[in-house]
Amino acid sequence: MKKRTNPIPQILRQTGSNLAKTWPTQIMGLFTVMLAVLIFSFFLLVHLNMLATGARLGEELRLTVYLEREIEPPLMARLEQQIRQFGDIAEVRYTSRQEAFARFADQLGEERDILDNLGPEFLPPSIEVTPKPSLRSPDDLERLAAHLLTLPDTTRVQYGREWLRRFSAFNRVLQAVVLISGVLLILNMIFTISHSTRLAMAARREEIEILRLLGASRSYISIPFVAEGLLQGGLGSGLGMAALWLFYQRIGNPVNDPGLLGLFTPSFLPLPVTAGIIVGGTLLCVVSSLLVVNKALRI
Repeated sequence: MKKRTNPIPQILRQTGSNLAKTWPTQIMGLFTVMLAVLIFSFFLLVHLNMLATGARLGEELRLTVYLEREIEPPLMARLEQQIRQFGDIAEVRYTSRQEAFARFADQLGEERDILDNLGPEFLPPSIEVTPKPSLRSPDDLERLAAHLLTLPDTTRVQYGREWLRRFSAFNRVLQAVVLISGVLLILNMIFTISHSTRLAMAARREEIEILRLLGASRSYISIPFVAEGLLQGGLGSGLGMAALWLFYQRIGNPVNDPGLLGLFTPSFLPLPVTAGIIVGGTLLCVVSSLLVVNKALRI
């Protein structure tokens, strides 16, 4: 009875031989995969951080309704009821001239002495309206502002409409860039790994023919080439994420300075997302290699 030999050492030797014969192509493919993953992950990192910043800004978002005169509590109760009729309103708070003056003085800090000859009369009373998260899109806020303008004695409504629209438009552009870079990442990996696999098979054409004549199975012949795709995909994706991490460590910490805004505190990609990108890039390269090898061996 013949002793069954272990094919793994032979497969590893064939994989090493393939890498040695086509190392310039392998290095170029590895660099291409790394660069593609880096570009996609960079835009995804920026997009996710901007979404997080938008969420933090939303928590601080308030619409300020400036009034012509002070209002009495009974009238304020009716105004609050009218405001809440619009929809998802978290809080309605009235600010008198005295309260506005005291708040302004606190904001001035040591320079509050410039208010010594002034009284609270120059500041208008206001109503601060805080919408719920379901009511924070630019269109919803614009409709809410139009509703607030119908309140009695209202002079204007302020909430930074133009800034919010620009921020929302910027996020939409980033989302489109992430989707486009993701598609390009997939196409680039498919092309790069397919090209590398074809070159490796061409370099070992004679050996492949001999193995087929000797009765070697298709899986035995294809595994070394698929292993190359596994190495390129796994190593290239890992190096791309490592490069992004180094970039984040270099740039992220200075930006994470409370002196800038306090709202923009960048964070790296969550671990599940990072692992998903590496695993996804690896699987994509393996599948690309497998399809090329199977197609070539059927000829």
